[in-house]
Amino acid sequence: MSFRFEILHRSARSRARLGKIHTPHGIIETPNFVAVGTNGTLKAIDHQRVESIGLQLMFCNTYHLLLQPGPEIVKQAGGLHRFINRKMPIITDSGGFQVFSLAYGSVASELKSQGAKKQGGQVLKIDESGVLFRSYRDGAKIFLTPESSVIAQKAFGADIIIPLDELPPYHIDKNKLKASLDRTHRWEKRSLEEHLRHPNQQAMYAVIHGGVCPILRKESCDFLTKLPFDGFAIGGSVGKTKPEMIEMLSSVMPQLPEEKPNHLLGIGDLESLEKCIPLGIDTFDSSYPTRAARHGLLLTQEGGIKAEKAENALCFAPIEHGCSCWTCTYHSLAYLHHLFKAKEATAHSLATVHNLHFMVESMRRTRLAIANDQI
Repeated sequence: MSFRFEILHRSARSRARLGKIHTPHGIIETPNFVAVGTNGTLKAIDHQRVESIGLQLMFCNTYHLLLQPGPEIVKQAGGLHRFINRKMPIITDSGGFQVFSLAYGSVASELKSQGAKKQGGQVLKIDESGVLFRSYRDGAKIFLTPESSVIAQKAFGADIIIPLDELPPYHIDKNKLKASLDRTHRWEKRSLEEHLRHPNQQAMYAVIHGGVCPILRKESCDFLTKLPFDGFAIGGSVGKTKPEMIEMLSSVMPQLPEEKPNHLLGIGDLESLEKCIPLGIDTFDSSYPTRAARHGLLLTQEGGIKAEKAENALCFAPIEHGCSCWTCTYHSLAYLHHLFKAKEATAHSLATVHNLHFMVESMRRTRLAIANDQI
């Protein structure tokens, strides 16, 4: 099956839409949530359980897989799907996000106005050709270029791949932001040219940049939509606050071709999903539900439940009544409370199963609401 996108319904109430992304490894119903499996796994849960939950798209990180186990081993294993034993679609990034975080500090720190902080000199050089950095594993020097990023993603065999881009911080001089945007556009064009040499039934999404500057975002849309990308992702700094992000996205979304799918990179908390889906965004990736699970935060339609709170010790009901996930079917909230208090690893697994199931069901309800023009 080759890659294609079909729109099934456009809401009469907003720009929200229902669609299907067809890939060689199955269909992704949109809008949809994409869980992040950095090292080729969702933390604390195996792929058979993930697929039984119905998570249609999983995000893996090229930077980490490049360092361990390496693209050659994954290629010899038959690609990422066979290596990790996942039958459903996978999307990989370019490694650009990690370039940003190594060069400027974490996104969370940067958005808290803590400025651009070098992280131990791991990024040695960023120039027109690519980025030179040290492996956080053994200190080895690695040179990542638009071409080498694509070649690695070809070896991984993901259904959707991303061109190399640079992610400058929110707090950056406008002239530097413009220079970074221009270089990113050149990198993305080179990535696309490398991809088109051997498409391999993979799709490539361009990444729209420009920070929160409407002029630069428009310039990015104008440049990238003229190139034969299969879809479009919105990346870079999306704002310091949610209102700023929504303002930027409200401007960007109408500038993207309706006939192609789009993706919001790195955003997937419940509040953001609620505000962004009416703008017409198709897919979102985030580690939010799995990270929340590891911290004992259980997602429900009534809000989050902190598993370790004393009041849960005698709650012998499931986490959420009516939830059909494995955890709620076989275990009580009191048992989860006990496991977290006892610091048992099983707590992370059971909480992750529930939170992922919650996200999948939340997206199913959202699609139904769009079909009924309620969103």
